[in-house]
Amino acid sequence: MSTSTRLRRFQEWAARDDIEDYSLRYAPKSFRRWSPMACAVTALGGIAYLADYSIGASIAVTHGASSAVIAILVAAVTIFLTGIPIAYYAAKYNLDMDLLTRGAGFGYFGSTLTSVIYASFCFIFFALEGSIMAQAMKLAFHIPLPLGYVIGSLIIIPLVLYGMSALAKFQVWTQPLWLILFAAPLVAIAIDDPSGFSGFLSWAGDGGTARVTAVGVGAGAGVALSLIAQIGEQVDYLRFMPEKSETPAWRWWSAVLAAGPGWVILGAAKQLCGAFLAFYVAGQVGFTRATEPIEQFLGGYGALIHSHAAALAVATVMVLLSQIKINVTNAYSGSLSWSNFFSRVLHVHPGRVVWLALHIGIALALMLGNMFTVLNTILGFYSNVAIAWIGAIVADLVINKGILKISPPYIEFKRAYLYPINPVGFVSMLAGSALSIVAYFGAFGAFLEAWSPYLALAVAVVLSPIIAVATGGKYYLARPNPLREEIEKEPLWAGQTLLDVVDGKRYELPDMVHDCPFHGGPVSSLTCTLTKGCAEQCQSPAYTGGAVAAVDLGLAPMTQPDSSAWTSKRSRSAPAT
Repeated sequence: MSTSTRLRRFQEWAARDDIEDYSLRYAPKSFRRWSPMACAVTALGGIAYLADYSIGASIAVTHGASSAVIAILVAAVTIFLTGIPIAYYAAKYNLDMDLLTRGAGFGYFGSTLTSVIYASFCFIFFALEGSIMAQAMKLAFHIPLPLGYVIGSLIIIPLVLYGMSALAKFQVWTQPLWLILFAAPLVAIAIDDPSGFSGFLSWAGDGGTARVTAVGVGAGAGVALSLIAQIGEQVDYLRFMPEKSETPAWRWWSAVLAAGPGWVILGAAKQLCGAFLAFYVAGQVGFTRATEPIEQFLGGYGALIHSHAAALAVATVMVLLSQIKINVTNAYSGSLSWSNFFSRVLHVHPGRVVWLALHIGIALALMLGNMFTVLNTILGFYSNVAIAWIGAIVADLVINKGILKISPPYIEFKRAYLYPINPVGFVSMLAGSALSIVAYFGAFGAFLEAWSPYLALAVAVVLSPIIAVATGGKYYLARPNPLREEIEKEPLWAGQTLLDVVDGKRYELPDMVHDCPFHGGPVSSLTCTLTKGCAEQCQSPAYTGGAVAAVDLGLAPMTQPDSSAWTSKRSRSAPAT
């Protein structure tokens, strides 16, 4: 296939919404066809991953079971609480994590760094889950690990190619079987070997201690907290939630809480299971192999299925199914994040499929580098950066928006209305990360070394409102967005569309820039992102802004929003499409 043919193919894919899944944009109302329950089940389908088992096992082996249990619960509470505001705002404004970060204190280019942080989370865990899959293929089919890494990576691509449309079906259809296989090992041990549970909490692991220690709890919680960025993958599905104003409150909130922060309830349960199963099998397979989920499940299923071959077959099905379910999410979310990163840096967008290939390539390189053997080190270091990022976002959403009212009440994500960098979130994250990384390497003693992620969280949460107050909220908006302000007053207007003067397509109002002096009229967020050489003319002090072109929609004047005007207009004709 020639280069020009490949480029045309990528351009065709980039133009298809069923493949692109609005990778750079607000998820429009017209595309959000799923019920709250369908969004929640799809989001929770990705929680099938088995890294939790490895993480729980690694913490228990290193620090002892008692410290591991408390560490896992401490981290779970932290992740749940920080996940609530992020899930709420993402579902309400239908934005992915990258777009949410822009408007939550980071600015347009300030969130570029966080796109890399989030993409790193996705490819680190893609590599981790792929390694677990390869371990299962080696044990069951005698496939060499490097070949298993390649196979496990390639089979993900066709499942991710068609985005939410395909992923929703795949996750829903496979969830019942996964839940049965998830519960089976513990049920099997309870039935056939109930004495196997005794002594777990007094297990010291390999060099740990039977007692609960502050250092052990902190270090273990730090490893578990590396999963805090998982909320970003949940948000990638929650952005397809139906309108909050058009959905029964209990259904909307139930889906948001279950699929948003609720993932960590199942995640913590899996970490605890991993810690126990490592204890259960360590005497037979050794401490190193006890952290491998395939060995854990083989031991668990083997308690009831006394045929080694049959137990291995069931364990292999569990591992392969789990890893495919999570790695389609890791690959999907990674492709979204890289799309956002490169569109801001290069002002080009060859399509989500291109960045999907890049993402899987990076993850495959990590697998071939045998990153599984240094799991605790990688995750412990990463958690310092990830939690500072999440802490800065949460502080902005909860304190700066909700309490201080300094941050705008809505999430603005479009380049035309944002400063390149907002120091509120960006500086808070950098300061929290830097200080905690220094602590992580032992500069402040053993205690703060173990609890360094919480130091990152504290610094980011405290600094964010301080900087917001000190700057008077000046760096949130480069200029007002009248379209967004009027939609806040009249949510029904969100479904109306406006013509992009550049590509000639119509986009829903939340996705539009009301006036672009460079192009001479309204443009979509996508056009705004990909425009080169405009020098942000719309943000010049000399530019006062054009009139909002709402008359093209037949709306009431945007300066005088009136619900009755919408109602009467809607009764005569359907919204523009």
